Amino acid sequence: MRMRHLPALLAGLTLSLSAAAATGDQWTLPVNVKKLDNGLTVVVSEDHSSPTVGVSVVYHVGMRLEPRNRTGFAHLFEHLMFQGAITGGGGRNNGSTRPDFTNYIETAPVSSLEPILWLEADRMKTLDFNPATLKNQQDVVKEEIRVNVKNQPYGGFYWIDISQLAFQKWENNHDGYGSFADLEGASLDDVRAFHRDYYGPNNAVLAIAGDVSPAQGFALAQKYFGAIKARPTPQPTDFAEGLNTQEKRIEQSDALAQVPAVAVGWKVPKQGSPDQAPMAVLAELLSGGDASLFYQNLVKGREIALNVQGGFGLTGPFEYGGPTLFTVFGLYKPDSSADAMLAAMDEQIAKVVKDGADAATIKRVKTRMLADWNNNLENILSRADTLAKLQTLWGDAAVVNKVPGWIEGVTSADLQRVAATYLTPANRTVIDRKPAAKGAAPASPAAPAPTGDKK
Repeated sequence: MRMRHLPALLAGLTLSLSAAAATGDQWTLPVNVKKLDNGLTVVVSEDHSSPTVGVSVVYHVGMRLEPRNRTGFAHLFEHLMFQGAITGGGGRNNGSTRPDFTNYIETAPVSSLEPILWLEADRMKTLDFNPATLKNQQDVVKEEIRVNVKNQPYGGFYWIDISQLAFQKWENNHDGYGSFADLEGASLDDVRAFHRDYYGPNNAVLAIAGDVSPAQGFALAQKYFGAIKARPTPQPTDFAEGLNTQEKRIEQSDALAQVPAVAVGWKVPKQGSPDQAPMAVLAELLSGGDASLFYQNLVKGREIALNVQGGFGLTGPFEYGGPTLFTVFGLYKPDSSADAMLAAMDEQIAKVVKDGADAATIKRVKTRMLADWNNNLENILSRADTLAKLQTLWGDAAVVNKVPGWIEGVTSADLQRVAATYLTPANRTVIDRKPAAKGAAPASPAAPAPTGDKK
């Protein structure tokens, strides 16, 4: 892939936070929000440091809500909508599909803002596809799967297969890249229905960051998007899941892998839980870079692993809207084993449960997280995209200014609690992926997803 909620803001409401000035070292972004009469939520973050703008349009639909017999359709649709997009005047654009949203992003000189908004409005209100267009993008997506999954060592098993095994419900456990059969079965009627149901203004957020005032941004949004009519959006199914109560574990073979690997996933707190920020800090403590507990113990200390890294699937720790995993992926030495990797991880988790972490370590982890958060927001395009995603998922773009405080507020006791609650063997899913013997069949697939539930 080109790589419940807080109450929605009332129609017409404008929320303004003053520009960069805050308590202590905290950087506060200006966040201005207005909802148009057709339901489109517009976010503007003013910054005149350069004559450029970043634009993000996020639709509240992703892999989780695609049709059951059309795995990969949300991603295919993103490709279809992105085809024909133009970039001029020194700008660039992109798009991506995630479990809970699809985004289209552009950055360019401010003089190109109106053409960008015209393009995005045209994407939202009209469809101009034909069988040749659909066939072209079906082939493009299939080739992407071949390149990124089928012909790659490990093949994305640490985010595709691990979810298929860990989750019970179809919305959460199907392959969002899609099967070739489902992709080929998609019709123009499917495309029209998906656009009608999920690409209306009332299911979207437009964010503009950069050299534009809130008044200008809102006026331009009204000019280009205001006449697009709202459309009914299907009610989402209930895809909530509790923690697992028994470990799930399989072994796979991989004809392209040179060394064995293990993926370990734990279900994490639901969005908005008081445990969400502590879980984010705990994940960083355990697997965030070379200074993390897992890296220092498994790679440097015991020397059983070649590398260890972790993350929250295809999203960040504050950018998911449904069931999600904290996943650790590690390459281990051929003379070691998945059991040894798990035992070493369990030992580090047990230490956190028993003793928490010392003040210096917690400060280091938080400093790294805050630096990453703020560095991402320095980029105008990333800023617009983050604001659009937070507005979509939380119903509040101003969460961008709350996350640093949530991180800072995490205590050692919080880390002990979330480690004991979520990082348990019973809530754990494990895939041990081993190099196939010479001449053996290609990689074994994950266990089939339970009938009736998919991504």
